[in-house]
Amino acid sequence: MASSLKSYLSLIKFSHTIFAMPFALIGFSLGVLYENKPFEGRILIAVVLCMVFARSAAMAFNRYIDERFDKLNPRTAVREIPAGVIQKNNALFFVVVMCGLFILTTFFINRICFYLSPVALFVILFYSYTKRFTALCHLVLGVGLALAPLGAFLAVTGYFTWLPILFSALVLCWVSGFDILYALQDEDFDKAHQLHSIPSLLGRRNALHVSTLLHLIAGLLVIGIGVLASSGWIYWIGALAFIGLLIYQHTLVKPHDISKVNIAFATTNGIASMVYAVFVILSLWV
Repeated sequence: MASSLKSYLSLIKFSHTIFAMPFALIGFSLGVLYENKPFEGRILIAVVLCMVFARSAAMAFNRYIDERFDKLNPRTAVREIPAGVIQKNNALFFVVVMCGLFILTTFFINRICFYLSPVALFVILFYSYTKRFTALCHLVLGVGLALAPLGAFLAVTGYFTWLPILFSALVLCWVSGFDILYALQDEDFDKAHQLHSIPSLLGRRNALHVSTLLHLIAGLLVIGIGVLASSGWIYWIGALAFIGLLIYQHTLVKPHDISKVNIAFATTNGIASMVYAVFVILSLWV
């Protein structure tokens, strides 16, 4: 039982929840602290559960869809489905269960979250197909994770405003940028198997330029959010840390050396999201 749980946690890369979860907590905090809505523990729990269910469904579906390519790629052949640790049909069943739990959880939040839940699932599941026909797949992934702050805000308030939308735009640019860095590892494989990505389309050097541009926009959005929300010094500490880590990850990955891409992708961005969220929430509290 424990080994099976460990296998499924590995299948969905549960540790990578750290990318979007902090922004969901930002969205929740914006609703409570910026919009002055009452704090409800059940809503916070529901938001966290929705994040876990939606992301688990998306990751497992991606592994299910990509099983044929994962078997051929030496980097991914050890993943649970191609390695035979988890059966493909069992992974699909897991996806269906996670989707059902996600929709059920939104039902207990509010109407708008429930009505929009199929749209959210479509976006995050559709991403798995995009590498087959467009190099803009990184942006689709960014859109999927960008739903986190906006969805959490809707869970608290039931309406849209400009601030959570700006946070979602920030997530879109940030995630798309670091996903391009991650995709550098498979540039040659993608070309050989007619899969689409920015690195396979533009080459390593130009892909790094696109990633840098997206992270530049993300940095400008961090600054813009602080200015438009009239944030205090606590916010700006978090903003400086986030932007600094964006810059740092680009010093780790070079056109002639991508050996540190996993540090740039996972470690640096995981720290960036957590640190930024802590200071954003503290600034709203204070």
